[in-house]
Amino acid sequence: MSPVSLVAVEPAKGDDTVRLQAAIDGLSASGGGRVELMAGIHVCRGLQLKSGVDLHLAAGAILRPVPEYEAYAHTSVSVIAEKSDRGMIVAKDARRISLTGAGRIEAGCDSFIVGDDETVGTFIPAEFRPRVVVFEGCDEVEISSIHISRSPMWTLHFVNCTDVAVRNVTIDNDRRLPNTDGIVLDACRGAVIEDCRISTADDGICLKTSIGPDRVAIGRCENILVRRCSVQSLSCALKIGTETHGDVTNVVFEDCSVSSSNRALGVFSRDGGRISNIRFSRIAVECRETPDGFWGSGEALTVNVVDRVTERTAGAIENLIVEDITGRMEGAITVISTSSAGIGNASLARIALDQQPGQLGTARSYDLRPTNADLSPKADGGGRANAWTRGSDGRVIGLEHYPGGMPAVYVAGVTGILMNEVRFTRPTPLPQGWNKNDAVFETAAPDGSGAWQN
Repeated sequence: MSPVSLVAVEPAKGDDTVRLQAAIDGLSASGGGRVELMAGIHVCRGLQLKSGVDLHLAAGAILRPVPEYEAYAHTSVSVIAEKSDRGMIVAKDARRISLTGAGRIEAGCDSFIVGDDETVGTFIPAEFRPRVVVFEGCDEVEISSIHISRSPMWTLHFVNCTDVAVRNVTIDNDRRLPNTDGIVLDACRGAVIEDCRISTADDGICLKTSIGPDRVAIGRCENILVRRCSVQSLSCALKIGTETHGDVTNVVFEDCSVSSSNRALGVFSRDGGRISNIRFSRIAVECRETPDGFWGSGEALTVNVVDRVTERTAGAIENLIVEDITGRMEGAITVISTSSAGIGNASLARIALDQQPGQLGTARSYDLRPTNADLSPKADGGGRANAWTRGSDGRVIGLEHYPGGMPAVYVAGVTGILMNEVRFTRPTPLPQGWNKNDAVFETAAPDGSGAWQN
């Protein structure tokens, strides 16, 4: 790298946004290069990364974004998430951009917490929170080796990007702050996520297809590989959905580990996009119960199709392979469709799980959230949009009791599922509230009544 293509930035006293942005702009205009933040603390407001530029955090460098939502008014983004329309580091329609180095981004989530809801086990987030990184419509994107901590909202959000690589990244977020997803691939094509370590309250690695400002799907999510990642999540560690306005296809999760987590593996269809050709292979899991404020409770695998709105049918889930899964769970495996779209051609093979009781008892219900009720909680029921809503009986809407108690695997409303070498170890005697059958299959009879196969 020539001296012209490298700009080294020493720490400054106070807000250094203007100098950092000028360095990025200058290098991009001259053909590209590296802006290297040297060891020390760099304070800034929003930064816009531009074509050909690598923002590099050297060992010992700490990028500390200003912990105020208004500090990012000039780095707004088009895709709104949980009312967030801003990012700390953004890029739009850029090519050959990267965020690299052994340094850290300390994102300051504490300034975006307004309370503590002990009844559901989560902090109460501020209404408006910035995401850490949002790249929209970019090509040839790399994020590698950096450490990001205490994100106030989604950490890495890629929207409609192609040729994305995320390697050897560490994300360490507060485990009680909702919506702090680790890595979100949103309508991206051609992406590799590998050798990453993620700990967060929300989804670890999540693939989705959102809608844009014009209220139509941004695009498809396809040809994605996630491998050799370690994830801790109080939502779902390795996930597809729930936003599925466009199709999701050709996705592989392999050779990963999930520990100290709620749900391990999840596929959720809600909004009309078809989900197909999905494979989870060689994954070790440890799934624990969580309070009702978190979706799910201790499931090794959750697959469900639910119409989010009555006027639009969810998309089908087809050609799903889950194989070589080992570990421990306090919940069950659930494969459920309440939508006419359904689940077809699903295969579970070579699964060996130890099912043990948790201390909370929350796993004895299966969870269909988000439902239509979560779009706008009623004032008399309490709750938070896209999180949890209580009905007039005080129960969280979307939590349903297993018929006959909790089995090890529960399948309902599904046509076409094959299970081969699926084994569970369960305690003897079974705890109260557990089903005597390892597997429970519920299908719909022609007259609409429930037909049981155990």
